[in-house]
Amino acid sequence: YYFPFGLLTPLSWASMYGRRWMHEYDADPDNIGWYSVVLRENANRNPKAIFYDRPITIEDYNNSQMIVEPLRLFDCCVDTDGAAAVIVTTAERAKDLKQTPAYVLAAAQAATPVSEIQTSYNRTPMSGLPDSWHVGQELYRLAGVGPEDIDVAQLYDPFSLGGILQLEELGFCGRGEGTDFIAGGDNIRVGGTIPINTSGGLLSEAYIHGYNLIIEAVRQIRGTSTSQVDDVELSMVTGGPGLPTSGMILRK
Repeated sequence: YYFPFGLLTPLSWASMYGRRWMHEYDADPDNIGWYSVVLRENANRNPKAIFYDRPITIEDYNNSQMIVEPLRLFDCCVDTDGAAAVIVTTAERAKDLKQTPAYVLAAAQAATPVSEIQTSYNRTPMSGLPDSWHVGQELYRLAGVGPEDIDVAQLYDPFSLGGILQLEELGFCGRGEGTDFIAGGDNIRVGGTIPINTSGGLLSEAYIHGYNLIIEAVRQIRGTSTSQVDDVELSMVTGGPGLPTSGMILRK
């Protein structure tokens, strides 16, 4: 029943609650672009990223085409032909394998009442990502850690606001503080408060429906990322925002 009103794509569905979030918290639209800029910086260090040789600046972002307000061209991922694979085995067997193992410390999934596929406009509030919040709470409970203990995170980001809102829902910054938190980019860069999407994420490495995020989370544990964070002990990866979702915390 949304289609007759023009809500035909995931971007248009997400823009509705993204715009509501900006209204409720007076979010600064000039800071949204830092999310995309930092991820592109990470992709520019990753030879396998589709945007490896295509840097952008905050000025490029602000001058890019508006697709569905408030989402601009560089807020949006592109569908990507590609492949990814992971091997899951027992901890005992992993000790004898060639590669350094990444151990699953916690895994969780959540679906909240009145949860739809990015069109959950009838729940209160409609501006957040409660499924992501519940996943985060369960991950922290199972792992016995908090957001301050996570060294690096790979956030499912088919559009930039999905990643920014997850920073809030997972406790890396306060509710409504996402755009201020990423302003200038330093908090989410390597060496910052919480480095994110270090291979370029879905926005700038490739959109392979999150499988590449899992692989990058493992690389960070192994110390083999092209944007390696120092002394990683805990690496988080999440599923899609704005719908029933999931996540993992990997440990060294």
